[in-house]
Amino acid sequence: MNASLAGMLALGIGFLLVLFLCALAVERGLIGPRITRHPVVYTLALGVYASAWAIYGSLEMASTSGYGYLAYYLGVAGAFLLAPVLLVPIQRMVRTYQLASLADLFAFRFRSRWVGTLITLVSLLAVMPLLALQVQTMGDAIFLMTGAASPSLLALAFCAIIALFAMLFGARRRHVDGHHDSLLAVLALSSLIKLVAMLSLGAFALFVVFDGPADLQAWIDGPGQAFQAGVVQPDPAHWRTLLLLFFAAALLMPHIFHITFTETHTRHTLLQASWSLPLFLLLMALPVPLILWAGQSLGGQAQLPSAYLAFALSDAPWVQALAFIAGLAATSATMVMIALALAGMILNHVLLVAHPPEAQLDLYRWLLWLRRALVGAVVLGGWLFYRTVSVHHDLSTLALAAFVGMAQCLPGLLALLYWPGANRKGMVAGLSVGLLVWLFGLWLPLLTGLPALLLVPPGLEGLAGEPEWFVVTLVSLAGNALVFILVSLATPTSEGERAAAEACSVDAVIRPKRLPLEATNGEEFKAYLARALGEQVAHREVDRALDDLGLSPLDGRPYALRRLRDRLQANLSGLMGPSVAQDIVDRHLPYRHDVPGATDDIHFVESRLEAYRSRLTGLARELDGLRRYHRRTLTRLPIGLCAFGEDGELLMWNDALAQLSGIDGASVIGARRDSLPAPWGELLGRILAEPQNQLYKQPVPLEGGVRFLSLHKAELAGDDSEPGGLVVLVEDHSEMKWLEDELVHAARLASIGQLAAGVAHEIGNPITGISSLAQNLRYDTDDPEVLATAAQIQQLTDRVSRIVSSLVGFAHGGRHLGGQAFAPVSLAEVVDEAIHLIHLARSGEDVRFENRCPDAPRVQGDAQRLLQVMVNLLGNARDASQPGDSVIIEAAPEGSGLRVTVTDQGHGIDERVRDHLFEPFTTTKPPGEGTGLGLPLVYSIVAEHHGQIDIESPLPGQEHGTRISLWLPLNPQEGETPR
Repeated sequence: MNASLAGMLALGIGFLLVLFLCALAVERGLIGPRITRHPVVYTLALGVYASAWAIYGSLEMASTSGYGYLAYYLGVAGAFLLAPVLLVPIQRMVRTYQLASLADLFAFRFRSRWVGTLITLVSLLAVMPLLALQVQTMGDAIFLMTGAASPSLLALAFCAIIALFAMLFGARRRHVDGHHDSLLAVLALSSLIKLVAMLSLGAFALFVVFDGPADLQAWIDGPGQAFQAGVVQPDPAHWRTLLLLFFAAALLMPHIFHITFTETHTRHTLLQASWSLPLFLLLMALPVPLILWAGQSLGGQAQLPSAYLAFALSDAPWVQALAFIAGLAATSATMVMIALALAGMILNHVLLVAHPPEAQLDLYRWLLWLRRALVGAVVLGGWLFYRTVSVHHDLSTLALAAFVGMAQCLPGLLALLYWPGANRKGMVAGLSVGLLVWLFGLWLPLLTGLPALLLVPPGLEGLAGEPEWFVVTLVSLAGNALVFILVSLATPTSEGERAAAEACSVDAVIRPKRLPLEATNGEEFKAYLARALGEQVAHREVDRALDDLGLSPLDGRPYALRRLRDRLQANLSGLMGPSVAQDIVDRHLPYRHDVPGATDDIHFVESRLEAYRSRLTGLARELDGLRRYHRRTLTRLPIGLCAFGEDGELLMWNDALAQLSGIDGASVIGARRDSLPAPWGELLGRILAEPQNQLYKQPVPLEGGVRFLSLHKAELAGDDSEPGGLVVLVEDHSEMKWLEDELVHAARLASIGQLAAGVAHEIGNPITGISSLAQNLRYDTDDPEVLATAAQIQQLTDRVSRIVSSLVGFAHGGRHLGGQAFAPVSLAEVVDEAIHLIHLARSGEDVRFENRCPDAPRVQGDAQRLLQVMVNLLGNARDASQPGDSVIIEAAPEGSGLRVTVTDQGHGIDERVRDHLFEPFTTTKPPGEGTGLGLPLVYSIVAEHHGQIDIESPLPGQEHGTRISLWLPLNPQEGETPR
């Protein structure tokens, strides 16, 4: 090994070491995302398009075709200038469905794993000459610098290092769709190095080899004319065809596709690249003619191939190093990306299609090592192609063979975006025709050295005598497109292809069908997928999808499950390609097709329209504005509104209904009616099953208490063009119901007032007379028995007067009419006296009363009116009890008052009348045995004492029994009724 060889190795290995350290710094966080995700870094990473062809091949093409070399730069610049209408739609599909390659995109659109396999094989055949071109320029550069006898072996060593680098930093993620910040940083650094190297070589040529622009012009006008005479500028047809080929390369080349669509972070970043990448390519193209002319002026073309005239600029080591580093930077970046892109495509569309993963013990590790092995195999294949084929051809032949081959996918890509009527049969037929023309016209002659087999169709005889690449390009693309169109028009398109076509069309909104799944929640998803992926991978992938969507594993809404299924398929597409992912999901997470009349998923369509609203223009934007206005009107309607599809799935739950129910619409949209939280499932089911269209003032227990709701339904008749369903309006009529109850209560009070006035007039006068006569007896006799009898008569007439006064007071709204002040009252004594009075009636002797009330504390109140309360309550308990039953009266301090309960073991109170017991004339007793005024009077007296009364029937945990609970404040002026 001589010093020159050692220096070259040190330079090459040092450069690769710098790339390695850059990637390591990004992986360790020493270079943050603020830098690695900057749009400038992404633009420089796209500079991987400027491969070894840009460094050496452009010089070769410029020497023979003059300014025709610019087609290489202008073609891709044109593609990026059309980014809003061409690149952005592809990026949207790639990001939405986790597509990582051109094969993924074609397999997704044409719904066939074999289409993905075909695109993978085409890419492998077409890109292999381009990969061999990179290795060839590396071997030639090594030979020119060192004169080594075996440059191919040195090139193999560099290939091994490059493959190792790709394995370490490009094939270390589980999902090929993940962003590789370290890889982007390395590509950006290599692009920056080759740009600086090219500009430096151009400056050296202009200002050192020539003495500035004037000297250059003088050379061109003088000695340079001899070189210019040998240049044949491409005619317009050739020029346009070259532009088309390089335009297609920006969309179709596997490594460019990966960087452009998979590694981009945002739509804004891609749009910025639409002008910054053409600027980068312009800077790369400027030095090419300067280096060419400088090499020719120094006589280098006589000693070296024109592709390597940069090495003839000077014998200075640093100039040689610049020429070598520019080529190595371009070659290494291109080889890394081609190897990674092709390895992913081969894995997903060849190996996994031939051998699907079935519950691998460690699926992630298995896929990772397969991908790494394929990276090494692709790089080795490029070196073998170089050793066996490319050494016999110039750079232009290799590059054009690659670009013409990849261009065969262009009709399919354009149809994928702009022609929903295209189908799988037409695409495969057209691609097969184009491939056959390309294989026999360029690829096989490249391998065998035999003359090209060109079949010129009738009418195109004018192509005779044209360059082979030109004829093959026109004939193959014309035949490809024509057969594609004719077969697509002549054959039917499957339902799956039509759905995928809508997803892939520009500004399309997908309309999936609203079908239920066999699985009923996220946990069942894990069990079903474990059969294909293994338990650990299935759990991890389902949990990842649930986290992405913000869903619970137990969420059983059909809409949520459909979203989860779609997200899982997208995530698995990034792991193993869309074909295998679709096959796994279809087999293990199938839809149920036993549901008739599946309709479009309206809610999903609405969400997608919201996501793409900013991209709509013209009439579509106006229609979307009208849709949003109507949606906002329904959402903000002050009346509750919900809508159901024909299959019973909830489609709308507006803000008013969310506020009334306390249920957020996002948590129930897409649920079935019977799975709604109580009491809404039963309530809505009642109106949906009701033959009438209204339900008025239904009592509904909600969080804030019982509300009275009125429901109205309207049926939406569906047909073939529009789905049907039901709309339900929910109005809260609680305030109206309470007002009506108050009016009824007031009317009853008015009737009681009239009754009380009559009673007071008709009974009051005789009672007054009786009282007067009883009082006179005290003065008319001294007989003790007569005096005792007169006293009892006086006491009873006083009691009758107080009862009449209480009745009148109740009729006047419960005011205490006696006028006497409250005094301390012992509830124990009041209960004892009430029991005594109850026992005066013989009917109460067979019921036991247990007074468990303590003597203290005492409440402030009217003992006579509280006695009236207890007599009523104990009498009702006695009437409800069976012979031998017990009625228990208890009291205990509670807060600032005393809690008194009366508990019986009777049959309980019918719930239909329980809430109306305190209304006048409401009774549970048979006709003639109750007036319905007892409990209303009790309620009035308790309210007069600032207390509270509640009824509990039946008793908790029992089917019978009733408990009346009173709360009386110890001091009515200070006490507060407990909540």
